Formats: sequence, C-alpha cells, structure tokens
Amino acid sequence: MSLLELRTWTLRRRVVALCLAAGLLLSMLGGFALIAAASSNDHMDVILDVTGPMRVAGESLNTAVVDQETGIRGFAISGNEDNLRPYADGVARQNQLLDELDRLSQRSERQDAGIGPALRQVRQRADAWRLAVADPVINAVRTQGPEAGQALVEAASTREFDALRASIADLQGQILVIRTSAADAAKRSGTVLVALEVFAAVVVILAGATLLLLLDRLVTRPVTELAEQVREVARGDYDRSITSEGSPELRGLAADVDGMRTQIAAELTEVREARQQIEWVNEQLKAQAEELTRSNRDLEQFAYVASHDLQEPLRKVASFCQLLQRRYAGQMDERADQYIGFAVDGAQRMQRLINDLLAFSRIGRLTAGFTDVDLDAVLARVRSQFEDRAGDDAQFVWSDLPTVEGEEPLLTTLFVNLIGNALKFRRPDVAPVITVTAERDEQEWRINVRDNGIGIEAEFADKVFVIFQRLHARDAYEGTGIGLAIVKKIVEYHGGRIWLDLDVAEGTSIYFTLPLLAGVPVRELVEDAKGGAT
Repeated sequence: MSLLELRTWTLRRRVVALCLAAGLLLSMLGGFALIAAASSNDHMDVILDVTGPMRVAGESLNTAVVDQETGIRGFAISGNEDNLRPYADGVARQNQLLDELDRLSQRSERQDAGIGPALRQVRQRADAWRLAVADPVINAVRTQGPEAGQALVEAASTREFDALRASIADLQGQILVIRTSAADAAKRSGTVLVALEVFAAVVVILAGATLLLLLDRLVTRPVTELAEQVREVARGDYDRSITSEGSPELRGLAADVDGMRTQIAAELTEVREARQQIEWVNEQLKAQAEELTRSNRDLEQFAYVASHDLQEPLRKVASFCQLLQRRYAGQMDERADQYIGFAVDGAQRMQRLINDLLAFSRIGRLTAGFTDVDLDAVLARVRSQFEDRAGDDAQFVWSDLPTVEGEEPLLTTLFVNLIGNALKFRRPDVAPVITVTAERDEQEWRINVRDNGIGIEAEFADKVFVIFQRLHARDAYEGTGIGLAIVKKIVEYHGGRIWLDLDVAEGTSIYFTLPLLAGVPVRELVEDAKGGAT
C-alpha cells in the first residue's frame, strides 16, 4: 500500500486498523502467555505433587530399610518374635513406598531419565539383602537359637546393605534431578510470562502513543489550525482560504467551511456594493429632499409673500371698482355697468383666493404646539358659526367625540371646511343632516363626517383633495376649490389620513384619522380594544 493511498484513509479507518493490529498482536501474546502459563502450571504440579511426595517417600524408604536391619539385629540377639515386628513393618512400608514412588514416577515426564531403573535397582538390592542376610538369620534363630543368629549377623558382610542404602541414595538423587529440572522449567516459564507481559505493555504503550500521535497530527493540530483560519476570517480577512492537512474528514470540513466563506464573501461583496449604491442613492435622495425642502420652503414663502403683497393692490383695485360702481351706476350704459360688475366680482374672488392660499401656506409654518383638544367643544363652536347659513331645518348630530392632541385653530378650520361643504352642496328642498361620529381603532381615532347632500362621484375620489380642483361650474357653487386641500393638509400635519367613503347610498362621507390621546399606554389601548370587541 502506497503512502498516497494511506493518506486517503479516514481517521476512523486508521483508528480501527490500529486497534485491530494492536488487538491481533495482543491476542497472539495472550495465546503465548496461555501456553507459557499452562507449562508453568505443569511444572509447578510436578514440583508440588510429584517430586515433593517422592522426596518424602525416599526419606521414608531409607527409614524403612534401617528399621528392617534393626529388627533383624534385635531378633538375632533376643530370639523374641516381637523384636521381629520392626522388620516386618519395614518390609511392608518399603513395598508401599516403592509402589507409591512407582505411581508418582508415572506422572513425571522424566521417569525414563533414571527413576524407573533406580526403583528397580532398589527392589533388587532389597531382595538381595533379605536373601543374603535377613532370611538366613531368621531361619537360624528359629531353628538353632539366638546364638546361631548372632553368629550369622557378625559373620555377614555389610556390602548388600550398603549397596541397598546407596541405591536409595541414587533414587533420591534422581528425584532431586527431576525437581531441579521442573523448577528450572517453571522459572523459564515465569520468565517467558514476564517477557510476554512486558511486551504486551510495550504494545499497549506503543498503540496508545500511536493513537495520541494520530489524534495530534490528524485532529488536534489540524483543528487548531482550522480554528485559527476561521478566526482570521471572522476578523474580516474574507479572502483567506481555509485548508487543512488533517484527516479526510477535516479536509472535507475545511472545504465546506471554505465554500461557505466563499459564498459569504461573494454575498458580502454584493451587500457592500448594494450598500454603496444605497448610500449613493440616499445621498442623492437626501440632496433631493433638501432641495425639495428648500424649494417647498421657497414656494411657501413665495406664496405667502405673493398673497400678502397682492393684498394691498388688490384691495385698491376692489375699492376703486366698488367706488366706480356706486358713483357711476346708472350714469353709463348697461354694458359699462356690467363691465364694472365683472371687475368688482373678479377682484373679490381674487381676494378670497389669495386669502385661502395664504391660509394653506400657513399650515405647519406657524404653529402654537399641540394641546388637548375637545372635539365636542370644537363642533359646538363650528355649529354656532353656521347657524344663520344652515337655517332652522338643518340638523347637526354628534355625541361623545374624543379629546385628541392637536392645534385647536387648525382642527376648527378642518371642521369648518367639511361642514361648510356639506351645507354648500345640500340638495334643494331637502333639510341638511350632518353627522359626525368617532371610533377608536387601536392607536388612532377614526372620525367620520357625513351629510345627505348631492354627494361626490367615485371617479373624483382623489381629485377632490387636490388644490384648486373644482367639480362644478363657478357660477353654480361659490368657492375657490381649496377647502378640501386645506383639510387634507391639516389631517396629514396631525399624522393622520383622509379618504372618501364610496360605500354610501346618498350624500358625502369623509373619513379621517387622528392620533390617540397622549399618555395612554399601547398595552392598555390594545386591551381596551379587545374588551370592546368582546
């Protein structure tokens, strides 16, 4: 496998491969450790369960042989059969021990190394000693008396007994060889186990170190570098490319983050360009607004000055025309009187037009500040102004109108124009009925002024609020055509809206809005509105 292919491995795959390799190696070490432990247990079994009892049996065998020799000597001296009992017990004990040694030697893997021949040699030499010494002495004592037995004992050689003792010593030497060999093997097994444990610890340490190295090189350092790159981008370096040299997952994450950075940078560039355009447009609009404000101010000043300055010459023209009319009326022909009448009427209409234009230009320019205005009181004063013009049959209907914030003179002018129009455009032979109502709509008052006059066609709904717009001939209805324009400007100056209600069967219905009374929290207004709706 090439290094390039290895770089394409994911972190998970690398960790799994490392764990599998470490696990396989540890499994092999565990297998070897099991074998070594089993071997060590076998050797310990030999030491504890075989050579230990064999050594004890060897010592006991030597004692049994000595007991036989002592019993023979005692029997030869005394001739008493009771003194022969140690000999009989020693023979039985000897045979028992030899059988036990033979059984134990079957469990020793080194029995062919000398245990078997040594046992056979002990049996042979024990039999030879009994045939050469023990049996003849016993027979002599029993047949000839103790003196004969003592003579045989004294005359007998110790060579057979010494050979028997030597064979027992050789047997014990073979047992010691087996024990030493088992102990050495057990030590070697223990050394192997320790070596395997050390090697396993080394494998675990190496695997842990390798895992830490992988995490450091593929996760920790790349994540730290990636975070530093992201922080640089967050500080404003949007042209900084984000890359990673870590695992494929981190490289993929870095690519995704860099893609997001690229998209954000592109969108940010668009936003900057759009903001520059908006700022440029705002600057242009600001300049235009300032220019428009200056122009409107100049126009208002011009209208005010023009209307004010036109008052004096217009008054002179009107005065002299009226003097001509009074002094020369009837002295000239009828056409001259008609011309003088036209001049007087034109001068008067011009004077009214200039006064209305002056009033329109003053709205918002000359202000005394907003105060609490009781609309019931305003309507009462307006009605008193129109008592003569309205006649006895006219009806003014209103009740419980609100108190609003505004300029009382302007609001009075508003109702004067609306009610004046209602009286002006009344239907012939029909008593005028003018109704004023108000209702609260969340954060504003919605006020309606309705009459039963001739009404306004829907096609003129927007035109009626334009300055100097007339819907009827000048000789049909008097006026300058500026009244509703003044009304609209007063409403907008107070922060409201005005519109013509087209859903009426007869007459004219005009709605306008005014702000609520100051100081009433919005929450209470909303709750009151909900309570009213309930």
